[in-house]
Amino acid sequence: MALRNFTGIEGLRIGQVTDKQHHTGCTVVLAEEGAVAGVDVRGGAPGTHGTDALRPENLVEQAHAVVLTGGSAFGLATVQGVMRYLRQRDCGFKTDYGVVPIVTGAVVFDLGLNRSENLPDVNMGYQACEKATTDGAEQGCVGAGTGATVGKLFGLKRAMKSGQGFASLVSAGGLQMWAIAVVNAFGDVRNDETGELLAGVRTEDGRRLANAAASLYHLEVVKGFSGTNTVLGVVATNAKFSKAELTRVAQMAQNGVARTVIPAHTLYDGDTVFALSTGSHAGVEVTVVGALAAQLMAQAIVNGILHAEGVGGLPAYKDLAGDRRAKR
Repeated sequence: MALRNFTGIEGLRIGQVTDKQHHTGCTVVLAEEGAVAGVDVRGGAPGTHGTDALRPENLVEQAHAVVLTGGSAFGLATVQGVMRYLRQRDCGFKTDYGVVPIVTGAVVFDLGLNRSENLPDVNMGYQACEKATTDGAEQGCVGAGTGATVGKLFGLKRAMKSGQGFASLVSAGGLQMWAIAVVNAFGDVRNDETGELLAGVRTEDGRRLANAAASLYHLEVVKGFSGTNTVLGVVATNAKFSKAELTRVAQMAQNGVARTVIPAHTLYDGDTVFALSTGSHAGVEVTVVGALAAQLMAQAIVNGILHAEGVGGLPAYKDLAGDRRAKR
């Protein structure tokens, strides 16, 4: 299958709001005409909204938006702004008493950097919808990835800055896919193709990477910020699938998290991946799409690290990579 990069899938738009001053933000995927949706929640500390509706046995078949947001549980207020935007445009689940937009989403904990009362709210969710385009997601310290950090095994003081990443592909036969990742992991992040340790726990002097996996050998109790981490992801495709099949795609996409984040799916992470299908391309095997979803999720996570910028004394990959090059 010949693949190449691209950005948009018809019927889906992505919008971000970034609050650089307070290190937080919101990312929204809009499917105003509806998209079949599935989800896989694998972390032990999730903060989610509307995920039960996506279970295969439940009533609604389609979602109209997925919200990824900072602000921890407070950030779920953004969902109301997204619902307001959709309802004003008559987008939602049809009832005898008007439409009810089906909006799902999840949060990352970025309160370690945002110590203010300026948290993602209704207005931010609405504004993210207004800014939505078909051009793909922005990358770096933007949207829900604005306040994202990684490598918090020994707390935020030895962590690193991360962000939001995006990756996409299209096949010669017309299969289209993309993935967004918001990288706020407890562990380190590696490039799964090269094995390079990109970002994560730093040594006590802050100049090098300590390697979280190796550090675990010397611990019996985790000392970092418990319950304050998460990788969030959305995988979208034009392949025609049911809710059950998209649940499988979301489950397989979590393999991309496991390949790049070490350790992944811990008690202290809220790792959650959503899968969306617009259904315009039939005849594709779910296993193929699931395997490609894992690849794209891994690429998006790596991109979220590579595009991040250091802030507040926390370096990003670019900063430590520069130090490593200087020493060669």
